[in-house]
Amino acid sequence: MESALSLSGLAIVVFASTNIDDAFVLVGFLADKNFRVRDVVIGQYAGISAICAVSAIAALISLMIPPAYIGLLGLIPIAIGAKKLSELWRGKENKEENSQRFSSTGALGKSLAVAAVTMANGGDNIAVYTALFATRNGHEVSALVIVFAFMTGLWCLAAHWLVSHRALGAPIRYHAHRVVPFVLIGLGILILMKTGTVRLLKY
Repeated sequence: MESALSLSGLAIVVFASTNIDDAFVLVGFLADKNFRVRDVVIGQYAGISAICAVSAIAALISLMIPPAYIGLLGLIPIAIGAKKLSELWRGKENKEENSQRFSSTGALGKSLAVAAVTMANGGDNIAVYTALFATRNGHEVSALVIVFAFMTGLWCLAAHWLVSHRALGAPIRYHAHRVVPFVLIGLGILILMKTGTVRLLKY
């Protein structure tokens, strides 16, 4: 059994290396005035929890989940990004109407949207976490998950700090809604390509 220190260090490195791109997605959601901080944090924790659960299950069944099928989750950020891009395309005259419609989905719907994007962006995470969990016992897996939970909170704090920064926050909030649709669509396409799902969809 590894020492607690080395296991924690491993968990930090693994989480950071597999969630760098997720930090930019968090910034985009936090910069969106339709999302409260609580909605984003709850959604992020729900998404990471689901990723860890799927990884643990996959580890138990000896990596039987084909990456191409996991990659189908990449369709979720593409759909969300396309919806946001459509709203931008329709122009400022519909901006207030769209904002009210999005707000009417409620806190649960917004948290689920964040969780869905986090899960869709977690194809690489699942692959890495599955391999990591498969080589460790239950106590070590529990310790890894606890560190992941701590790192998720740190990721949310860092994204919130960036959006709230006196110099950086205003331009981020102003331009984020224009950039985020392209980030989400690009993220979804990248997931489909990296997991081999594009080949699966051809059949």
